[in-house]
Amino acid sequence: HSRNCEPAAMVPSRILVHAVVLALAVLQAVASDTFIAAVYEHAVILPRTAHRVSPDDALALMNRNMDVLEGAIKEAAQQGARIIVTPEDGIYGWLFTRETIYPYLEDIPDPEVNWIPCTDPMRFGRAPVQERLSCMARNNSIYVVANIGDKKPCNSSDPKCPSDGRYQYNTDVVFDSEGKLVARYHKYNLFMSEANHFNYPKEPEVITFETPFGKFGIFTCFDILFREPAVVLVSELQVDTVLFPTAWMNVLPFLTAVEFHSAWAMGMGVNLLASNTHNTIMSMTGSGIYAPDGARAYYYNMKTEDGHLLIAKLDSHPRLSPASPPAVSWSSYASTVESCSPDENDFSGLIFHDQFTFTELTKPEGSITVCQKDLRCHLSYKMAEKREDEVYVLGAFDGLHVVEGQYYLQICTLLKCKSTDLSTCGQPVETAQTKFDMFSLSGTFGTNYVFPEVLYSGVQLAPGEFEVLKDGRLISKKAPTKPVVTVTLFGRWYEKDPLKQDPQPTASP
Repeated sequence: HSRNCEPAAMVPSRILVHAVVLALAVLQAVASDTFIAAVYEHAVILPRTAHRVSPDDALALMNRNMDVLEGAIKEAAQQGARIIVTPEDGIYGWLFTRETIYPYLEDIPDPEVNWIPCTDPMRFGRAPVQERLSCMARNNSIYVVANIGDKKPCNSSDPKCPSDGRYQYNTDVVFDSEGKLVARYHKYNLFMSEANHFNYPKEPEVITFETPFGKFGIFTCFDILFREPAVVLVSELQVDTVLFPTAWMNVLPFLTAVEFHSAWAMGMGVNLLASNTHNTIMSMTGSGIYAPDGARAYYYNMKTEDGHLLIAKLDSHPRLSPASPPAVSWSSYASTVESCSPDENDFSGLIFHDQFTFTELTKPEGSITVCQKDLRCHLSYKMAEKREDEVYVLGAFDGLHVVEGQYYLQICTLLKCKSTDLSTCGQPVETAQTKFDMFSLSGTFGTNYVFPEVLYSGVQLAPGEFEVLKDGRLISKKAPTKPVVTVTLFGRWYEKDPLKQDPQPTASP
């Protein structure tokens, strides 16, 4: 009898050991130090007509796009991704008026309602898009981030209520790996014609959610250039990773998607998951998975019309990572440099409608300074070879940018001119031949928000090939570099921005 008792006593202890091991494994998985992230650049199928269509026809188009997104989501999940970001306008495109976009919109509730549309689709009325996105997340055990349209009724007691009796919002939604709606964000900074069919919320929304692999924040496209909500999320709410659906039209030399988004992640010290739409006619391409120390994966393709899935591993808490860049005192080095005296070699030129002050790099190596208002930009450099057929300048801009939005910039830039004619300096350039043995760029910035960009020939990033020193110098780590198109410190002086105007759209009569 006693012999028979022995194994029985051992079994529970073995089960217990198993249970403890399993519990530890679960805990480790629950609070992982790294995670695999995915973004999908989607070549959106656009509506065929400019006229208003029936809700069924609207859904048919959205389902065609969601079929493509579902394929990407399945593949990402199979490769171990915990979260996937899909683009702004990725489900219905951008060819709309306020009236014609209406059949594409759904009523998206506040996530506090604790709702899994996949298992309870009719709880808030007809919501086939939310149901399908929720099921994609649930069936593949992955967080899914998508951009759709939200509609909210309003009435005449609300003085801002549009005449058609509803608000319409450009909206990001996040479903967790169970398919539950965990975040809803209404875009605050609308881009140009977007204001004709969408409203923006009365107050900027600052949306965060916690996951087992870090704290996340979310905003959309043009929002990244403004303090609210972008800077608030990172600086005040201390998110680890920002989710960024976008429909970004590339503008060289500073606002090409991969270049600016990687610089923003570096300047803010966070991960950024940027998912762009793909449409070469509109110059839309450029998605990436960016860490504070550079791009982990990125994609830029103006040649073909295909979508593209990116997958990479990130630190869950990048601020705690040993690779996390040090805090930078942006003006400390440049303020030790001699101040400018007006130079007859200085000349002015336009970059994206902003009037820069330029000075030419006439020698194969040297140290030069150029100034505008309070900004002094300093460059030390050595070219691997000074070519006769390529001209480089150092440029400074300190002022208010007023096209497609108003925001205050301070920019120091080393850039290649389009031709040897100095009047072409500042025009878009994609290729170069000149390599540098070293460069060191700095400026007397009045803002702490400075984004370091290095763009090589062919719109290639330079992850790991440059660094920013604590004294504000952006320096090359590799000699010689690949051919350089631009080296830039892009400063945003949010405190000086004009106050947001309030031209809320109303329905057309």
